[in-house]
Amino acid sequence: FFFFFFFGIERVRMKKTAALLAVFGALTSAKVYFSEDFGSGWENRWVKSTSKESEGTQGEWAVDGGLKTTQDARFYQISSEFPEFSNAGKDLIVQYSVKHGQKLDCGGGYIKIMPKGVDQANFGGDSPYNIMFGPDICGSSTRKTHLIFNYKGTNHLIKKEIRCETDELTHLYTLTVHPDNTYRVDIDGKEVASGSLKEDWEMLPPKEIKDPKASKPADWVDNKMMADPTDVKPEGWDDIPRQIRDPDASKPEDWDDELDGEWEAPQIDNPDYKGEWRAKQIENPDYKGEWIHPLIPNPDYQDDDTLYQYTSNKYVGFELWQVKSGTTFGNILVTDSAEDAKAAAEKVEKIREEEKAEAEKAEAERKVKEEEERKAREAEEANKADTEDDHAGHDHKDEL
Repeated sequence: FFFFFFFGIERVRMKKTAALLAVFGALTSAKVYFSEDFGSGWENRWVKSTSKESEGTQGEWAVDGGLKTTQDARFYQISSEFPEFSNAGKDLIVQYSVKHGQKLDCGGGYIKIMPKGVDQANFGGDSPYNIMFGPDICGSSTRKTHLIFNYKGTNHLIKKEIRCETDELTHLYTLTVHPDNTYRVDIDGKEVASGSLKEDWEMLPPKEIKDPKASKPADWVDNKMMADPTDVKPEGWDDIPRQIRDPDASKPEDWDDELDGEWEAPQIDNPDYKGEWRAKQIENPDYKGEWIHPLIPNPDYQDDDTLYQYTSNKYVGFELWQVKSGTTFGNILVTDSAEDAKAAAEKVEKIREEEKAEAEKAEAERKVKEEEERKAREAEEANKADTEDDHAGHDHKDEL
C-alpha cells in the first residue's frame, strides 16, 4: 500500500515538473527578431532607397516622434535588416504604429517583411516581399488594411475587406500568423479580422472544378415563366398611335402660312396608348430549375499546410506613395512572442490615451472660442443696429 502511495505522489511531482519545464521552455524560446522606436542611431540601422531619385520623386524621411514622411506627392522607400529567421512551427507577429497627423487623403501606410536578397539601396515596388500589411487610404473609396501574402512567387490579396483607421491619432496595427494557417488582425488591441489562410486567399487552387465534359442539355428548360399560349392580342391594339395631335393647341393669330409654312399642331403622348402588347406570363410546366454545372475533383489541387511559413525573413521596410505627407511610423516589432507584443502594445496605448486627452482638450477649447466669437459677432451686430436706430431718430427730429 505504502509503495503505491509514494509511487503515486512521485508521478504527480514528475508531471508538475514536466509542466513547469514546458512553460519555461516556451518562455525561453520566445524571440524578438526586430524592434525599432527610431531612437538614437536609427540612421545606422536603416537604408534609404534611391530608386526614385532619378525621377525626382524620392521623398525625404525625418524623425519626429517616429519615422515621418515630409514631402507631398513623393515615393518613400526605406528598409532595415535583421538576423534571418524562419517562422516554421511558430507564430509570426508583425506590429507597428501609424499616425496620419496630416489627415491623410491619399497614400499608403503599410509595412513589408522581406526575404534575403533584397537590394536595399534600390528597394522599391518591384522588390520581392513575404508579407505586406497595413492601412491604405485614397479618398472615400479606398480605406482598408492591406494583408498580402506571397506564395510561390505570386502576391495574393485577401478576399475580404479589412477596415483601417482614418483619423489623426496614433493607431497600433498587429498581425499574428499561426502555424495552423490561421491569422488575426488587431487594431489598437481589438480584433478586426481573423480566419484561415486557405479560405481567405486564393493561394491554393480550388479543390473542385466544373466538369469540362459536362454541358447543359439542349432540351433543358430554365425559364420559370412563359407566355400564355391562350392569350390573344385584343383587336385594334396596334391601331392606337403612341402620340396624337394636341386637341388644345390652335394656330397662333400672327401665323403667316406664306412666311411660316403650313401650321401643324404639336404632338402629345396618347393617353390611350398601352405600349407593345405582350402575352401574360404563366408558370412553365416544363421548367426544370436552374442548371448547375457538376463539379469534379481538381487534378491540379494539392493541399499545403505550410502556407504560413517563410524560410527566409530578413528585412522590414516601408515602400509607399503619399499625396499628402506627414505620416509617422514607430513601435515596430517582429516577434513570435504574444507577451512581448502585448507589452509593446500597452506602451502605445498610453501614448494613444495622451493624444486623445489632448484632442479632447483642443476640441473643447475650439468650441469655447467659437462660442466667444459668436457672442462677439452678435454683440457687434446689436451695437450696429442701435447706432443705426439712433441715426434714424436724429434724422426724424431734423425733419420736424
